[in-house]
Amino acid sequence: MTPPKPNIDMPNPTVGLFVSCIVDVLYPKVGLATEKLLVSQGVEVVFPQEQTCCGQPAFNAGQQKDSLALAKNFLNTFAPMIEEGEISSIVVPSGSCAAMIKHSYAAIIEKYPSEEMTRQHQTIEHNTYELSEYLVEVLGVEITPSHTPLENVAYHPCCHLLRDLKIDQQPRQLLEKLTDNKLLNLPEAETCCGFGGLFSLWNEEISVEMGLRKASNLKACGAELVAVSDAGCMTHLNGILIKEGHSCRAIHIAELIADNGLD
Repeated sequence: MTPPKPNIDMPNPTVGLFVSCIVDVLYPKVGLATEKLLVSQGVEVVFPQEQTCCGQPAFNAGQQKDSLALAKNFLNTFAPMIEEGEISSIVVPSGSCAAMIKHSYAAIIEKYPSEEMTRQHQTIEHNTYELSEYLVEVLGVEITPSHTPLENVAYHPCCHLLRDLKIDQQPRQLLEKLTDNKLLNLPEAETCCGFGGLFSLWNEEISVEMGLRKASNLKACGAELVAVSDAGCMTHLNGILIKEGHSCRAIHIAELIADNGLD
């Protein structure tokens, strides 16, 4: 039986925040911005200290037993919280981690069958949301710029968010409001930035060339900021942009919205 989605009209929902490894270690401001956005909408945020990695790097590297252990920890941490009514949803400020949790865990469970993991995954997969998806689809937020509308902002749709989760309209809707419907048209927007997790390590030359092409397109459209939903893509793009002397910078959508307005 598919667990029901949380009631959109439910007052003061409580969510479990899964921040992702890279946010936890390198970009804590993204995690704080995510919490700020949720709290501003009357959401109570719970941060389970037992959370670790979702297992995506190990999974992508073919380290199946390591990814299994991490998936088990995630499920053992968050599934009981939903089952016991402590939280209604899990919110993730990362399209790639959300895709891993919602979709790739099924492949791990298929490889290592477990009735308990199957039950836990059925509990969490329909109650796990990428941040922009939760803000738009569940909370129905309306953006009001805190000052003047932002200018010269582009949006790079990160691959897992766009291709795996099929989420594109939600972050664009938020950004269009911030820019007074003047979000820049980034050429080849749906082309990968070249990060791809381990891809950027195993295929450095190709990864760099893809990043340079993305940087060139950002310059061509006049972007000073490019919003992204994944901190890995943000890291890769900023490395390229800084090295090439571009003034444009990549910023996580959580920070951009938290710093510039949300009703």
